[in-house]
Amino acid sequence: MAIDKLTIDTPEQVHLEFVLADIGSRFMAMFGDAVIQLVLFLVLLIIYEIAGIDSMFSQLSGLRTWVFAVLIFVLFVIYWGYFAIFEILWNGQTPGKRWAGIRVIKETGRPINAFEAIARNLLRAIDGFPGVYAVGIITMLLNPKNRRLGDFVAGTLVVHDKKAEESQLFFNTAEKTESALYHAERLTVQEVELIETFLARRLDIPPEVRKQNGVRIADLIGAKLGIDRAARPADNENFLELVVRQFRNTARFR
Repeated sequence: MAIDKLTIDTPEQVHLEFVLADIGSRFMAMFGDAVIQLVLFLVLLIIYEIAGIDSMFSQLSGLRTWVFAVLIFVLFVIYWGYFAIFEILWNGQTPGKRWAGIRVIKETGRPINAFEAIARNLLRAIDGFPGVYAVGIITMLLNPKNRRLGDFVAGTLVVHDKKAEESQLFFNTAEKTESALYHAERLTVQEVELIETFLARRLDIPPEVRKQNGVRIADLIGAKLGIDRAARPADNENFLELVVRQFRNTARFR
């Protein structure tokens, strides 16, 4: 089976490579999430029956209407909110996606935010029409990046997630390396995510491209922090490692 690889050029002219999730992986994730949703629906039904809510409010039609309104809202949260909430809290993953080893990212290669997570999942109603995600399947088959309508609207992609041991950051510099104070707290979370993505994937990048990316990112970060090349380590990757460490040690890191 052919593996569809996608190379994304970030605004900083850094090349990031991802493997696109195919329809099989996405439906594997959907199956896992559907099982969890079914369990949640059954638990809600059991609670409803055990509590005798229907008979409890049978004589109070006004209050009964409000109870049903709350139940409909809860059902909405389980069906649609489930995906958006998990993708917001789990950095683009739901339990099913984590099981299938895939993740949602922006077209730029950056992690998604709440807006993208909500937007892509509100379109599930259309992607699922008229059943078994027919519209979504047809849309994925008709575009090379396997995107459904929700992905087009939110500007997102679904890619294979690297295994934890593969994506875990490793450092060439010793943990207790003495270094100058770079004031890494001035960086944004997005800038640090760019550094960490590069450091996590550097072994997968061809040597020449890896070197060019290291220079670009180091120059970008150096300019942001007001550090010229003469004042930073000669090895750009070591410089980026030290910056990440300092950022992680500040109270702003999350």
